[in-house]
Amino acid sequence: MGVPFTQGYIDARGVRTRYLRAGRPDAPPLLLLHGTTGHIETYMRNIAEHAQHFDVIAIDMLGHGYTDKPDIDYEIPQYAAHLRDVLDAFKLDNVLISGQSLGGWVAGRFCLDHPERVRRLCLNTTGGAHSNAAGMKAVYEKTLAAAQNPTTEVVRQRLEILMSNPAAVTDELVATRRRAYLVEGMVEATRRILCLQIPEIRQRNIIPDEHWSRITVPTLVLWTTDDPTFPVSVGEKLAGLIRGSQLEILTGCGHWPQWERAEQFNRVHLQFMRQ
Repeated sequence: MGVPFTQGYIDARGVRTRYLRAGRPDAPPLLLLHGTTGHIETYMRNIAEHAQHFDVIAIDMLGHGYTDKPDIDYEIPQYAAHLRDVLDAFKLDNVLISGQSLGGWVAGRFCLDHPERVRRLCLNTTGGAHSNAAGMKAVYEKTLAAAQNPTTEVVRQRLEILMSNPAAVTDELVATRRRAYLVEGMVEATRRILCLQIPEIRQRNIIPDEHWSRITVPTLVLWTTDDPTFPVSVGEKLAGLIRGSQLEILTGCGHWPQWERAEQFNRVHLQFMRQ
């Protein structure tokens, strides 16, 4: 990354949670939350730029990556409780939170539950506002296949569904995700993580329109022209529900704009977060 950082584990109320921290400790804290079966490295193209202005903390969320995989349901309330415990462990309040996909869903729920702890919010191709049966089926099948049989080719296929241009999936990214899938307990954890791709479970975790409209913190809704999970209209609707929110649509990228269009993402994201 070309920037000093620390990497380690913090005890979040009994859950050993992997984190990476970069930037100045006296700067505003910015927490980064990845998507389904993701990990800290989701943001490897963004941390250096943001560390110039923030105390950046990225985590492997509950059950993900190298964080503990407790024998509990992995639904949105459990993720949001883990996020609360992480902030408590770091003794942080008034934080900026940016979440991608599942991370945005968790960030939105946390902001509704604890608005006093959130300064600014970015919902990056977020889940939690809509369902897409075909997309959910593809994510479920390809993700479970990758966890069960994490060959280089199978993992690459899983990552390619996130991108507008499959060439954006680098060998390094494939190796990083493959190693995460090889962590002990990951197959069972993946089944728990993927419960949100099951229609009836997803539906009880969806954040209703009237709840999104209760978010009052400054919010950036960031969408893409080529997101394979939800069309731009979902982002537009979400921005319309959150009073005073800012909508940015990035072109030529899929579900991972922070990776596939890192320079564009960094510019838009920093402009919003630094206000």
